[in-house]
Amino acid sequence: MTDYKQEQDMEIEALEAILMDEFKEIHSSESGLNTSNRCFEITISPQDDEVDDSNVPSVRLALIFSHTENYPDEPPLLNLKSLKGIHTSDLRALKEKLEQEAAENLGMAMVYTLVTSAQEWLSERFAQDAGDDDDEEDEAAKDEVIIPHGEPVTVDSFLAWRERIEAELALERAKLMPDSALSAPKEKRLSGRQWFESGRASAKGAAAAAEDDEEIDEDIDFDDDDFEVDEDDMIEHYLTEQIAS
Repeated sequence: MTDYKQEQDMEIEALEAILMDEFKEIHSSESGLNTSNRCFEITISPQDDEVDDSNVPSVRLALIFSHTENYPDEPPLLNLKSLKGIHTSDLRALKEKLEQEAAENLGMAMVYTLVTSAQEWLSERFAQDAGDDDDEEDEAAKDEVIIPHGEPVTVDSFLAWRERIEAELALERAKLMPDSALSAPKEKRLSGRQWFESGRASAKGAAAAAEDDEEIDEDIDFDDDDFEVDEDDMIEHYLTEQIAS
């Protein structure tokens, strides 16, 4: 025949040795349990509280229990109380979890198992909340980022840009022209634009030049004469650089 009283006393001694200051006996009137038997309270915090982890909030609860007459062949009486930062809905969810585990561990001393399970549940529950808060802070920080814009375009900056592009295009046309065209007398020589538009330029070169010929804002009306470039001078400058190199 099982000596339930002896098993219960042995478990109380083991819990006192393991939990020390976190374990104490309380009066049954403080327990919230419907019993006149001895009642005990265990203070439980998330396991991550043992390390300095700012992501886990400081929360604590009290697990209150009392042995029933035939414990451990029947579950103990259980109650939970928030000591810091735990809502009633969380206590209710955890109590249901512990009662289910108690039913699964009948026949063996189970209180310390329930304490460990409560610690793990607190760690997961409140570490998750802290992670959600961090995500919200990150999103708020992203919303505060100001995307820098480029400098506003002025007429002078546009003209300078256009002149540079025209010069680069003239040199590119000169590079695509055959040596025979470049060595011809100046009066018989086709301009870079004439040669380029004659169809003798490669499709690749034409495509490259077309990509660089970007559209101009319709709000700015410039005369084409403002952008004329002496392409023959550009070609001669290019040939001079070629000979020098």
